[in-house]
Formats: sequence, structure tokens, C-alpha cells
Amino acid sequence: MSLKFTLPNGESVAVDVTDLLNGGYAGRHQEHVRAHVEELALLGVPAPTVTPTIYPVSPYLAQQTSVVPVQHGKTSGEVEWAIVVVEGGQILLTLACDHTDRELEVHGIAWSKNASPDVLANEAWPLDEVEGHVDDLTLTAWVTNGGVEEKIQSATFADLLPPSHWVQVLKERKLLNPGTVLISGTVNMLEGVNQFADSWRAELTDPKLGRTISLSYDVVSMATPIG
Repeated sequence: MSLKFTLPNGESVAVDVTDLLNGGYAGRHQEHVRAHVEELALLGVPAPTVTPTIYPVSPYLAQQTSVVPVQHGKTSGEVEWAIVVVEGGQILLTLACDHTDRELEVHGIAWSKNASPDVLANEAWPLDEVEGHVDDLTLTAWVTNGGVEEKIQSATFADLLPPSHWVQVLKERKLLNPGTVLISGTVNMLEGVNQFADSWRAELTDPKLGRTISLSYDVVSMATPIG
């Protein structure tokens, strides 16, 4: 899958995705993560043997799209950041939304991640431009149900393991190569908001440099199968 990103200086950078990886259980405070794992286990979601986790995803699922087709009504997004390795070894930071099949999740998280696209924004920032204040960056997501938009996720990068953690993991696994895309793992959803929404919108904001990356997409049901 080929992606194209616009940088702050107006330059356009293309990358052919060779490895797509989804981080999971990636909260900065791993003791809280372990408690969350235990809660999910009570709901039937298989517990990982270690945290944080990495789930390889089919590279073609890295998409810059405005429409996500789904097979049923129990799917939802997850606001995340992503790092993208491009030619020359430069690392870009962008916004992503990992659309996940919640029905499949109880059978296997890796399966659920491979059922729908990882939607990426069209803009990106060089990671080295923000590393000095990375914990100040914010992630926010909204859902629309029946024409009404509500905030569903809101956090700073300080709530998640930092990009530097995952860069080191990629180095150790010899995956810090052009074409690798790693998505960070997500943050908690706000209670009382319907995640099985008609559309998702997300923003990655840098308050220090006064800039924002956005994405949005509609969730569209596929045709009814025959047979």
C-alpha cells in the first residue's frame, strides 16, 4: 500500500508500506494496563501474555480513506498516533484511527485488527521536530451517531508509551526500515458514548507549535451477503 504525506514545509513524501504494526496495551503506566487486561478478561477478551503488545497487520490495511466498509454494527475506531519510516531513515509522526471489529476481538485481538483499515491522516510532522515536547501533544476523537457529534476520546501523549519507546523496539527487531508503520495503541473511551458510530473524526494537536493534523471517515455497511 502506498501512502503520501504532506509535511509542514509543503514537501510531499511517499512511502510504500511493507510492515504495519499495531501497538496494544500501551499505556504509560503499565500497572494500570494490567488491571485493564484483567477487566477485559472478564468480558471474554483473551489476555496477552506480556504487555505492551505488537500485532502485525496486513500492510494493505494502512489506508488514507474517507470511508470504512464494515460487515456488521459492532465495529469502532481508536484514536492513535503513528510513526512512519521513510526513505533515508527519517521518521514521521502522524495521526491514525485503528478501526476494530469488536465481535472478532473476543476470539483474538490480532484477528480483529485485520478486519478493517488503519486510517492514517494525509499530513505528518518530522518526529524530531516534536520530541522535545512530545508529552504535550494531544489526541482527541469524536463520533457521530444520528447526526449528533460527541467527544469519545481525549488524552495527551503522556498517557501512552512515547514514540522513542517504539523506535527502540523497532531497532531491536530490525524493523526500523523504510516502509514500516507503527500505530501507538489507544486511550480509554469516555463512558456513555456509543462507539458503534456512523462516523469518526480525530485530531492530533501540537499546542507548542500551534498546529493540528486531522482525519475523518464514515462507517458504511457492506451489502447484505447472498447465501
